[in-house]
Amino acid sequence: MKKTYVYFLVPLIGVIIFIAIYWNFSAGYEAKLAEKARIVREAKEEKLRAEAKSREQAIKEAVAAQERRKAEKAAKEAKEKADQDARELAIEARNRADREQVKMDQQVERLKKDVQVEKEAIAKIEKEKQEAIEEQNFLKGYVKQAEANTKSLTDVLDKITAAEAARAAAEAAAAKAKNS
Repeated sequence: MKKTYVYFLVPLIGVIIFIAIYWNFSAGYEAKLAEKARIVREAKEEKLRAEAKSREQAIKEAVAAQERRKAEKAAKEAKEKADQDARELAIEARNRADREQVKMDQQVERLKKDVQVEKEAIAKIEKEKQEAIEEQNFLKGYVKQAEANTKSLTDVLDKITAAEAARAAAEAAAAKAKNS
């Protein structure tokens, strides 16, 4: 008998040790499972919070990027409008300059024609002036010749008068001589 209790006592001790370990394990296992579940839950919640934060951050960044794109688009549109306005002003200035050049070309042609007309008028006046000078010179010569003719005629008339007077005196002297 002594040996039979060994067969019974060893498994009983093993069962008692198993029960102690199981009890220790089972009491701590529920807590460990609960702790693991809490840790997993906290990790999930932390992950969800982190995702929510990252989503919120992404939304903020997306809104900021959208605002930035809006500002860039508005700036680009303003620049394009300013460029278009500048282009329109340049085209308008070019067209105005073209019109002014055509107008100036027409005015130059008109002035060239006026200058030509005036040159012709000046040439005509110069010709008339030359003719007037020639006529004046002719008239001066004619007047001198007429004065010379008048003087010579006066001299001839004086000679005729003197000859007439001499003949009358000679006739009177002849008549007196005949009478005496």
